[in-house]
Amino acid sequence: MDPTFTVHAERNGVEIADPIENARFELHTPSPVDPSPVSTDRFYFPVDSAVAVETSAVGVPKLANVLVRTQSGELVADNADHVDRSLDPGAYAIELSTAPMKLYLSVESALDVRHDEAAVTVDFGGPTEVAVGARSFHDHPAATVTTTPDPVGAMDAISLLGSALKTTSPERSFPTLRGHPPLVELGDEFDAPDAIERPDTEVRLELPADYQYVYPAAPLAYYLGAEVVPNDRPRLVTDAGFEYDLDGPRGYETTVGRVLRQTFFFDCVTRTEGYYRVDLHEREAVEPDVELDFAALYDRTPAERLEAYLSVPFGEVAEYVPDWNLTTDVMATPNNVEVLPFVAADLALVRCPGEPTGASVSQTPKPLGEFFRSDADGAAASDASTQTEFTRSATDDSAAPVEQGDIFTPEPVETVGHAWVGEGFPVGANKATVESYRRRARRSDSDKTSIEIHVVCNDERMKEEGVVEEFYGLRDLLQFDVSVHYELTTDELRDLLAESADFLHYIGHVDGDGMRCPDGHLDARTLSEVHVKAFVLNACRSYAQGEALVEAGSYGGVVTLSEVANSVATDVGRTLARLLNCGFPLRVALSVVKDAIGPAYQYTTVGDGGLTLCQSESGTPLHLQIEALDSGNYEVDFRTYPSPSHGLGSMQKPNLPRVKTRYLASGVVDTYELSAAELADFLQLEVLPVELNGNLRWSDDISPDEL
Repeated sequence: MDPTFTVHAERNGVEIADPIENARFELHTPSPVDPSPVSTDRFYFPVDSAVAVETSAVGVPKLANVLVRTQSGELVADNADHVDRSLDPGAYAIELSTAPMKLYLSVESALDVRHDEAAVTVDFGGPTEVAVGARSFHDHPAATVTTTPDPVGAMDAISLLGSALKTTSPERSFPTLRGHPPLVELGDEFDAPDAIERPDTEVRLELPADYQYVYPAAPLAYYLGAEVVPNDRPRLVTDAGFEYDLDGPRGYETTVGRVLRQTFFFDCVTRTEGYYRVDLHEREAVEPDVELDFAALYDRTPAERLEAYLSVPFGEVAEYVPDWNLTTDVMATPNNVEVLPFVAADLALVRCPGEPTGASVSQTPKPLGEFFRSDADGAAASDASTQTEFTRSATDDSAAPVEQGDIFTPEPVETVGHAWVGEGFPVGANKATVESYRRRARRSDSDKTSIEIHVVCNDERMKEEGVVEEFYGLRDLLQFDVSVHYELTTDELRDLLAESADFLHYIGHVDGDGMRCPDGHLDARTLSEVHVKAFVLNACRSYAQGEALVEAGSYGGVVTLSEVANSVATDVGRTLARLLNCGFPLRVALSVVKDAIGPAYQYTTVGDGGLTLCQSESGTPLHLQIEALDSGNYEVDFRTYPSPSHGLGSMQKPNLPRVKTRYLASGVVDTYELSAAELADFLQLEVLPVELNGNLRWSDDISPDEL
């Protein structure tokens, strides 16, 4: 379903809705408008749908980055510095890059771009026809490739992942120009649709015919559009004779990952010579230290650029490469070839680990002055005068529905996220499956106009966490429908899980029999179909119940691997709710929670950990780390995280008047010293998590008087 345009219900202007991503945005006008459909051919960049309105100005209700081009693509204005500017009459293509979809204006007029504290206005000087076009960030696989269950068959399938690239120019580093690789499934013989063709990049990966070599190369083969063929030693070669050894001193998997990161990074730098001639911080930082002519490289072939990129030792650019989003451990089994299109789309660093070994997962430590309370028969819970804390299990022994030996600790990673595809339950990593990834690809277009959330509290002593209802829906440009349910019976909870909804936040008890209800237990393993897309099961040892929800139809969720004290669970639940409301993906939200509350609290994600409940107002989720200085000013780290709508390769510019350059949006983009007034002004722009002097806070809770 394409983005839709409707007259704004409460003020003059147009509301744009992307029903696929549950994303909304609005453009304001001085007087009422009547949108009418127009051809998408009027736009320089591709759009899914478009309308025309007659107006004298368009107001953008955010400090959006406005890029103005001629209709032939030449960049003539960039408001990264938030300076007002005027352009003579002409035919212009205008990009509004802060919206949660690709949004463009096409107009023939003079332009005045004006700024105030929280918005941008593009003024045309009088009534003018303005075409508004939108393109969803969402992308589905184009087809399915069938291959045989052997390493050579996997190579043949991986060779076609690059067919999804929308360009082989350096602009492939933009997430919206990569496209989702075709699906892969196992069969008796190799078969691929005629329309699936690998791009002619003159790049080849030669690898031993062993899953341990083939699987880690999938994201690199996808990004390079490379053919993958058998050879005794792993290497990267081009038709021009360039060779690069992939079995480096740090090992094969690390070397492959470095080649991917380095190639991607230099594409991001080189693309500033193309359609987006912006001032990029990373280019300014790295250009003096490397002997590369980026202007000349932009027009070279993919193979020639690759050879030039790899002439630079990785150590010379490592500090400038953006924080990588994800490491995915994939067990080297034949059926896991089906997960490779998804880890490739994520540009994940892939490892093939050995068999997991068990780990001991401790219950949450007892807070000072508190102790755990059994809920076996209600007697212990009744003595409130002596017992102030209890766990979220429903019985005294909290019998786990899965053997403790199935829980293990995988090797640590240096990336923002960590996923595991294989048997067992990994501590600190997202437990994903082939089916959970496939469910991501099968997501259908939604005809709903709001995000539907159910908060279920099945223990009256946990009502304190029920206030999460207030945290879902604190957004100006999104519509939320939040319902709170108390003491649901097994039938009522079963019916609720069978209804179509975006999110379930469960607060209560879980044990070996399932989720506790007033009349017994609902065991998710007995459910044949679940239509709740995502969930938080905030109860003790809820991982088996969460996995069952994913198997029955959910996309992903947050669960626990051990007993959790109620006070800790309440803090985690509240913080997760606010982070998800700010557009953080599930596993990234959980990572921020663990940094704030402590790594001993064993929460993890199951299913698709990259799922978001809604889009971030900033495009990429933003997290500030603030320290007060003796001078009275503040040192502020701006940390960004990739998301499904703004993946690796997206750019970010902090909304500070002094900042004129853009940054690759992953990790700490930069550190600034701000006055109290400057910081207070920034915190008023949107609700976001703030680490202030070591404590996790929220921007809307910090008053100017506190700074």
